[in-house]
Amino acid sequence: MTGGQCNTAAARLAAAMLAVFAVPAAAQQVPPNDSLPLPAEPAPGDEPDMTPPDAPVAATGSRSAENAVRQAGDAFGTSIGREVSGLYNRDRVRGFSPVAAGNVRIDGLYFDPVVTPSSRLVRATVIRVGPSALGSPFPAPTGIVDLGLRRPGDEAAASVLIGYNSWNTPTAEFDASLPVTDTLSIGVGAGMVLENGFNKTRDHSFEGAFIAQWKPSASFSLLPFINVRETLIDDHGPNSIPTGDFLPPRLPRRQFFGPWWARGGDTELIGGVLTDWTVAEGWLLRVGLFRSQRRVTGQFANVVRMSDPEGNGEQRITGDPALFFGSTSGEVRLTRQIMDGPRRHQIHVALRGRKAYRRFGGSDVINLGPVNIFERAPDLPLPERNFGPQQDDDVQQWTGGIAYEGRWDGVGELSVGVQGTDYKKRIGFPGALNAIDARPILYNVTAAVVLTDRISLYGGAVTGLEESGVAPNVAANRNEALPAIQTRQYDAGVRLALGGEMRMVAGLFQVSKPYFNLDVNNRFDVLGEVINRGFEASIAGPITPELSLVAGASLLWPRVTGDAVTRGLVGRKPVGAIGERFEVSADWRPDFAPGLSFDMRLSYRSPEVATVNNLVYVPTRTLIDLGGRYRFKLAGNDAVLRVQTTNLNNQQGYELRSAGAYTVLPGRVTQAYLTVDF
Repeated sequence: MTGGQCNTAAARLAAAMLAVFAVPAAAQQVPPNDSLPLPAEPAPGDEPDMTPPDAPVAATGSRSAENAVRQAGDAFGTSIGREVSGLYNRDRVRGFSPVAAGNVRIDGLYFDPVVTPSSRLVRATVIRVGPSALGSPFPAPTGIVDLGLRRPGDEAAASVLIGYNSWNTPTAEFDASLPVTDTLSIGVGAGMVLENGFNKTRDHSFEGAFIAQWKPSASFSLLPFINVRETLIDDHGPNSIPTGDFLPPRLPRRQFFGPWWARGGDTELIGGVLTDWTVAEGWLLRVGLFRSQRRVTGQFANVVRMSDPEGNGEQRITGDPALFFGSTSGEVRLTRQIMDGPRRHQIHVALRGRKAYRRFGGSDVINLGPVNIFERAPDLPLPERNFGPQQDDDVQQWTGGIAYEGRWDGVGELSVGVQGTDYKKRIGFPGALNAIDARPILYNVTAAVVLTDRISLYGGAVTGLEESGVAPNVAANRNEALPAIQTRQYDAGVRLALGGEMRMVAGLFQVSKPYFNLDVNNRFDVLGEVINRGFEASIAGPITPELSLVAGASLLWPRVTGDAVTRGLVGRKPVGAIGERFEVSADWRPDFAPGLSFDMRLSYRSPEVATVNNLVYVPTRTLIDLGGRYRFKLAGNDAVLRVQTTNLNNQQGYELRSAGAYTVLPGRVTQAYLTVDF
């Protein structure tokens, strides 16, 4: 980024922040919110406790109150049921994916996801970066995706949701919580989505979930759960891959371009058990054991290789034999808490582990010949497929760590941790496996200092051993799990209490990792090192009793280093890099119309690097979502009618799937759903 670009970016950020601060702060004495609060990390000086996550996450019977704007603690990413707000999500934090890196937690305990639980089990998802990562004894460089379970309560409750959208997609969800005895409660959930996508692909899925909470005493709880999702029809729409340095023409929306048989299905399963035991006063034992797996009965990569900007090219379908991905993971953590007047000390001793297996490869490429995307796709019969041998990928990892957390009311907090990990990976064909071993020592140091009752500073350094994801469908080594990589992060910033419940966070960060992408042989491999330096800011909370706001900004200055960059084979920016991002969400409840509210989300992003050589960019785009809610009583039960239009301005553009691979940006769609609580 040039000096002029930096000045322009800084000016935009300043304008965005001044626009937020221009709102009068006088009316910030806010009455209790009628929506359910999220469990939040305590600020320095807040009184902590040793109780495990509990009732604040339970939402069955209260789903009509779900509202991510009013329940978010910051603008770094929050989802409540179907509602989403914030700058980041589980696939993109500070330019990286925490899920691909393996930085996922369930109620704070380590979880290695092949697939993640749905909202039948998860009520709230929070992205923890910057000061929101304080209170996590073992933070991670790419941030943490923390999944809060929908724990059954001690009262009978149920929620039903039915919906429909303008693309003719019906949706139905059901959740219920039932106390069986004084010590045992169970929860069940079911869902159905018959999705019709923007490119007229179909994704028809059904799911069920079960969760139970057994609390024979105030000091012990056991929480088993399981979530199964079956996808019966999963059409595979096309990715456009230009053969030169140009963007493809936009494939017409609401048109499926491909053979009817490019369709698959899969079965996803997530199960586990959590236990929390207060062994003695000041001693808490937490244990989580999880299983996540996916069986794929049919998977295809539908690719059109564009030879010119007029839509001419060649279509290829790559099919896979049956695939299997599975992982068993978990954590045992013992915490000792010592209260010393205004000071609280916690010592954590933890053991984490995972054992993952992946069967992949054996793909067969079917060439459908020359095509033009503006003409009807050839309707060819399914040819005979010749699958090759498949490869195995076994990973076993054990990590032991000890951490200290100290908080002093009115002074600040300190978190220090060290971990030793033993990583073993075996990949290849049976009898010819390649071995990858690593035994790094990892550390984290984070501190916050309270300057006044409104201002605190934070900063820290974190190292990690993270997964680098899976090679994309368009790569020669598609589906291959890549080796673990060592990562580093430094960040620092300020947290401000603006009055009432409004909070601001602003900080700088640097994250460094090996850079994986497509090489000259179309193999997804390491090409150098990527360093993401950036600035991020968040303002969140109620401005007035009627208006709540979540606003975030991110400025990123990424660069790739290494021999390939020096030789001109790789550009100086990583694929997917976006220099400027702004997100603003607001929820307004006019006092003259009880039960009625309006909400808006505006997102802006600057051009996105699309190719390894940096010669092609996805253009700038601004998206606007507009919606509303009407809360009322239906047969004496709380209910809400939700209507929302996404991409209101019907913005044209592209979604980048991987380096040089594109699909169409979804167009305008309006959805409506009714939620009733019992």
